[in-house]
Amino acid sequence: MENNETLNNIWKEHITNFKYFLKLEKSLSQNSVDAYLNDINKLANFTTKSPIEIDYNELQDFILQLNSLGLSARSQARIISGIKAFFHFLIIEEIVNDDPTDLIEAPKVGQKLPEVLSVTDIDFLQSKIDLSKPEGHRNKTIIEVLYSCGLRVSELINLKISNINYTDKYVKITGKGNKQRLIPIGEKAISEIDLYINNYRNFLKVDPKFSDILFLNRRGRQLTRIMIFTIIKNLAIEAEFNRKISPHTFRHSFATHLVEGGADLRAVQEMLGHESILTTEIYTHIDREYLHQMVTDFHPRSKAQNKK
Repeated sequence: MENNETLNNIWKEHITNFKYFLKLEKSLSQNSVDAYLNDINKLANFTTKSPIEIDYNELQDFILQLNSLGLSARSQARIISGIKAFFHFLIIEEIVNDDPTDLIEAPKVGQKLPEVLSVTDIDFLQSKIDLSKPEGHRNKTIIEVLYSCGLRVSELINLKISNINYTDKYVKITGKGNKQRLIPIGEKAISEIDLYINNYRNFLKVDPKFSDILFLNRRGRQLTRIMIFTIIKNLAIEAEFNRKISPHTFRHSFATHLVEGGADLRAVQEMLGHESILTTEIYTHIDREYLHQMVTDFHPRSKAQNKK
């Protein structure tokens, strides 16, 4: 067993190398890297052993502690996934010979279907935006672009004016892992962008560093992720919307409406920037009430029952 200072230095070295592995070789975003490192630091703070010394029993004790803290099954599963990735990295680097996470099972997590808004919901939310305020047109455009293009928050705040093709009606997006993709953009979104630029952005004193960024704050600088979440949170409050929504809700709605409208799942996968089709398949869910109504209206047995 190492003394505390030596142990801390060993963990720090391996965690730093893991960080570079995630950023340079896996091309993960900073947010994803931070999430992984946060999970590994939880284990480092718990144990009195170095990564080389940790065994299955030590990990089981750690998982029991997570459970005793009252963490949800989903949170525990995420942490365990991060630790598995860390030890997989140590195997690749030949720092350890055996993976102590091999027999560790994450708690079962049920598939959580995303919250989806209807077109009516989205129109209603936009109608509650005060367009007399300087930032009104900007906020309405943010909602429209999130929904019309299915963007992640990071993609929205980094959207460049030069990457909007008005002629062919598409936007070029740089997503996770710096991978680029083209997403069609509709007339409604283009119209809102024009209104925003002409009624708000053109009157800003724009910071030269952000001259090509579409969405700016009142100081002419790029919006932050937190600001986008705040805009939508405040809008939901203003509209007295009793459902919890976030920027991602509009991305979910974009994908769900496409799939329910008959769009090819591979095409939706490409537009969302999903690496795996399995991630996209969550959007194949259909409203259960709608399915029930279809059976009631059209199934022969149901018709027979109704006639009695």
